Amino acid sequence: MIKKIYFASDFHLGIDAKYSSKEREQQIVRWLDMIKADAEAIYLVGDVFDFWFEYKTVVPKGFVRLLGKLAELRDSGIEIFFFIGNHDMWMFRYFEEELNIPIYRKPIRKEIKGKSFFIGHGDGLGPGDHGYKFIKKIFSNKICQWLFARLHPNFGIWLANFWSNKSREANAREDVFTNKKNEWLLTYANQKIEEQHTDFFVFGHRHLPLDFKLKNEKSRYINLGEWMNFNSYAVFDGQHLEIRFFENENGKVIKDD
Repeated sequence: MIKKIYFASDFHLGIDAKYSSKEREQQIVRWLDMIKADAEAIYLVGDVFDFWFEYKTVVPKGFVRLLGKLAELRDSGIEIFFFIGNHDMWMFRYFEEELNIPIYRKPIRKEIKGKSFFIGHGDGLGPGDHGYKFIKKIFSNKICQWLFARLHPNFGIWLANFWSNKSREANAREDVFTNKKNEWLLTYANQKIEEQHTDFFVFGHRHLPLDFKLKNEKSRYINLGEWMNFNSYAVFDGQHLEIRFFENENGKVIKDD
């Protein structure tokens, strides 16, 4: 059996969408059960949770089905890598200490089965979005994190969820494809290949399943989409990287003609 590498992002557990958060979590667990037979590694590429903050002895309530399944897969020998996104950037060492799953705060370059990958959530990359880049610096500041930790979890988590929902309402219209020129992560990938050849750029954050060739006509930009509507993910078998859909027969990839 050929062992495969799986990528997924933007589960946004904690908010309801097409299905409730709990129903979506159960769906994700079914997907993990499906892939575990041939999975060599699983990359969770950010915004797994719509909000996450680790107090010294407290983590957000819920998500026990997913956490239990990840622990089971990790204990069975499947490698799992977790990238923080803009919604779960306040994840610290819980996954590393409890689940033995490493956390990545910045994009990484990695060779996988002889191919070079650049993997990251995608937030704050590329041109524009200066307002968010400024806010990200504030949220990643150690003093700001210390101050937030002084809030009681009942209030702190409520407040964070409130602002997360407000942010989504303000940006709801962004999750549409217009043209390749407006895809800032595609622009970013085209800039990066001038520095170093990379076969695949794999991002989340954009909330659309995208697959485009870069300007060198060899490398590809893959966006993993999201699980609030698409249930999209990518799988790499050592030769081909392909976007697929779980329990979504109508899923379509936006790609080159």
